Amino acid sequence: MTNPLALDHQVCFALYSASRATTAAYRAMLDDLGITYPQYLVLLTLWERDGRGVRDICEALDLDTGTLSPLLKRLEGSGLIERRRLSTDERRVEIHLTEAGATLRSKAEDIPARLAEATGLSLSELGELREVLVRLGKTLQSSNAHSDGKKKP
Repeated sequence: MTNPLALDHQVCFALYSASRATTAAYRAMLDDLGITYPQYLVLLTLWERDGRGVRDICEALDLDTGTLSPLLKRLEGSGLIERRRLSTDERRVEIHLTEAGATLRSKAEDIPARLAEATGLSLSELGELREVLVRLGKTLQSSNAHSDGKKKP
């Protein structure tokens, strides 16, 4: 009989372990670019669409402003982004890539292929894995949202 509480049977631990290993693999690749993994995530949002608002980046990365602000400061200090206050609303700030930030994109383009090589999976297999993980996350977020409204015993 198998032990349902054995560590190696837990989805949570498999995800945790895979997440740590994946982040470490990215870290090694990103060291060459002079950025951290969280900074890379911010840059990905800007490489998708430059000139995003802080709130928009927070939503895209599921971060709060208290976590994002220090990342933006470091990226600005590195000369990769600049903040611009909207002339129509001084309270709102848009984040824009600098020329150096835009140029860094071409140096990062091989990262998905390098990750696939590091994992031994093809790009399509990694895409399928990503889809399963996205579905898992959405299902659990929805389930957690529904259960938050219920009284707990």
